[in-house]
Amino acid sequence: MAPGLKYVRFFGGFVCGVTVSTGACVAAVKLYLQPGESTQEKESATQRLIKLYGLPVDGSETRYYTNHILSYDQSRRTPRWVVEHLSEEKLLGKAERKHCKFKPDPSIPELFTAHNEDYLGSGWSRGHMAPAGNNKFSEQSMAETFYLTNIVPQNYENNAGFWNRLEMYCRELTERFRDVWVISGPLTLPQTGEDKKKIVSYQVIGKDDVAVPTHLYKVILVKKDLSSDALALGAFVVPNAPIGFDHQLKEYQVSLTQLERMSGLTFFPELHKSQSVKNLCMLDSCELMDFKRFTLYITSRKVRGVRSLAKLEKMMTELKEAGITPDEYLTKMYFEKKQELLEKESSQVR
Repeated sequence: MAPGLKYVRFFGGFVCGVTVSTGACVAAVKLYLQPGESTQEKESATQRLIKLYGLPVDGSETRYYTNHILSYDQSRRTPRWVVEHLSEEKLLGKAERKHCKFKPDPSIPELFTAHNEDYLGSGWSRGHMAPAGNNKFSEQSMAETFYLTNIVPQNYENNAGFWNRLEMYCRELTERFRDVWVISGPLTLPQTGEDKKKIVSYQVIGKDDVAVPTHLYKVILVKKDLSSDALALGAFVVPNAPIGFDHQLKEYQVSLTQLERMSGLTFFPELHKSQSVKNLCMLDSCELMDFKRFTLYITSRKVRGVRSLAKLEKMMTELKEAGITPDEYLTKMYFEKKQELLEKESSQVR
């Protein structure tokens, strides 16, 4: 933390930091003090002595990026929570993940950061909490999602499959709702052994002992338009393991209170309890892409980046063998890519 930088705890975040003036900071503190309290807290001589050389700092202060905000767990080298805002506008743009690289967050002290080497050969993938695909509007915003403060060790099949489909569902929500807020993070939940005792146990990877979560969570809050107070919310807890297409998202829905108990976090603390908040899965489908749609989507992404005719034809053959007929979008992309590769090979021959 930079010298002289102070944070004031405010519900789930901080209102005072490097971007807030001293006057505004004091005003914010006064606003949330109880009647009769002073900004100058009275300390006993014993308390001052205890604090003589400072209290422990755990690095969990709120960290701000272009389109996500997070709290980092220095001991586990993973985020506690990551909050982002989605809208149709933010999903448009030319930013591409091929220009981004996973790397340590420069704001984290070297002693407490994870490194790419921790993940290599571990059997776990680098799983985004705020996904790159939510940030096509800005190359900087997308690049910031590749900081390892936004990453957890995730089962590869889960990352590329069920979790990916859940992220896509969040993006689809922007077609039906003006604003979409998403909070994601890791969990290490207890398991009951044969002796009926509950034990919290999790793997760590790499020289930095990066914690592998047993589960992942996602809280989704949506709002129809700016003039409406109607909100809908869904909370989901997903095992950090392969999940097939025979499982539906609703199977993993939990109440917000249940998730708060599991995580030790209070989500959307400024959401008035008296405010009417509907169940997202009652208002919307909570249905993820089925096998056919998802396979077509993944194939189209692969076709876009393929560099040889042989690999292009292999992709289309595998699609046919899976019994899936290319849709109009993929067919058009296939012929365009084929023409591009033919011209490229022809020019190389000349």
